[in-house]
Amino acid sequence: MQSEKFAEFLGVFADVAREGSFSGAGRRRGRTPSSIGRQIDTLEAYLDTPLFLRSTRLLTLTDAGEALLVRTRQILDSLADAQQELASMKGAVTGILRVACFPTFGKRYVLPVMGELARQYPDLRLELDLTERLADPVAERLDLVIRIGDMADSTLIGSRLATQTRILCASPAYLARAGTPADFAALTSHCLIDKLHGADLLGWADVLGHPARAASGQPVFACDDFEAMRLAALEGLGIGYLPDWVVGPDVKAGLLVQLFPEWSEQARACTGIHALRALRQPPARVTVLLDALRAHIGHPPNWSLVPGESR
Repeated sequence: MQSEKFAEFLGVFADVAREGSFSGAGRRRGRTPSSIGRQIDTLEAYLDTPLFLRSTRLLTLTDAGEALLVRTRQILDSLADAQQELASMKGAVTGILRVACFPTFGKRYVLPVMGELARQYPDLRLELDLTERLADPVAERLDLVIRIGDMADSTLIGSRLATQTRILCASPAYLARAGTPADFAALTSHCLIDKLHGADLLGWADVLGHPARAASGQPVFACDDFEAMRLAALEGLGIGYLPDWVVGPDVKAGLLVQLFPEWSEQARACTGIHALRALRQPPARVTVLLDALRAHIGHPPNWSLVPGESR
């Protein structure tokens, strides 16, 4: 077999394994089942080992076939990456743009930008993993991971998108009913909106000196989603300690009232929003996303409650 044909034969092999038949692979490639079968025969002869167990009804991979399929997927992925990287050097926005980020941030800020890019670049495919786990760009073959928080030492390359400032806020209706806390100590007598599971992303321990639910007899509303916590605050269920990119527009519109604004001016209430990647020279699709995302967020961020803020 000619070496330049080997990748083509591996692609046919992967299609047959995926479809479970020569006819299915033939449909994917616009070829006849017999021509697909001949290529598999040639590949098996070249490797001197059977890759499929064949019956009149189905094909199943042999142990050698299973092992080759793992390697084949890695090889084909690497070839696709190389093609996309070379295309990016020409400025072509193509390939699959894979991004992972927090669910609420992704829905509010990343998804609208992806929609615009899809309209501008019809050859671009998009994948958005909405997750609170710390996704790994290398292990999961992601173009970008958007993380919020302090950056640990890493081999990853970070681009700062904006600053998150956590603010204390409540609805006017809640404050009319429960009263406006005069100081931080008074917060312990109020209903607080907290995170139900996972890391203490809201930082109530910073404000109270302990997690919100540690206060004896203190009523707490808890849930797992930033958008749901925002809605809980709007419904008057309690006081939230939420990122400004979640509730800043509501405060600006008068739907929520910011409490103790001086607290949010402290460094510990602020942290960076970063886009992390593995490649030092990113593909063009990553560059256009970062540029569009920064423009969508604005400078200063459109959620900022500090006039002229430029952090």
